[in-house]
Amino acid sequence: MQWIIFMLLLFISSMEMLTQNRWKKQASAGLLENCTGCVLCSEDNGCITCHHRLFLLIWRDGIRQYGMCVHTCPPGYFGVRGLEVNRCTKCRSPSCESCFSRDFCMKCKDKFYLYKGQCFRQCPPGTAAQSGTRECQETCEPGPWSEWSACTHESRTCGCKWGVETRVREVPEAAREEGTACPAQLETRRCRMKKHCPGGEHRP
Repeated sequence: MQWIIFMLLLFISSMEMLTQNRWKKQASAGLLENCTGCVLCSEDNGCITCHHRLFLLIWRDGIRQYGMCVHTCPPGYFGVRGLEVNRCTKCRSPSCESCFSRDFCMKCKDKFYLYKGQCFRQCPPGTAAQSGTRECQETCEPGPWSEWSACTHESRTCGCKWGVETRVREVPEAAREEGTACPAQLETRRCRMKKHCPGGEHRP
């Protein structure tokens, strides 16, 4: 019986020494830095689980997979909070710099333009590139021009030699609600008026 107890103590002592040697090897290789914020950490794969406020970022190097605990997810990833672990999930599009969800981009990388959550090298038809924001803005297609109005001068249609006439065109309601940039909706031009009003009325 004593022999069995002795063998068990020897086995436990050997396991503790093996664990300490592995930990020293890990520390000497600088791997402890990769375990910052970890709850569980693997010598070969880095962080496995993180403290509840941090996100677990996993990436691959060849066939190996590594984990790291971070406060904010890096460009190309977005944070997803879960009951057991918070994860950094990669945006599906490689041209997306930051995304709200896997398929909805909020900011594109250089040389790309953002339109409705997607990144494009050239803006789709019906949109125009905005260099300042790197976004594609829908262009407005207003309705047809109206007929030219009567020629007037200070709201009078007679009594002066020259006046102004105007015409307008309607803008779709959807474009107004979205604040879309539209071309001119009002045009004016100079016009010739009758010198005298009917009945001989003259402009004072």
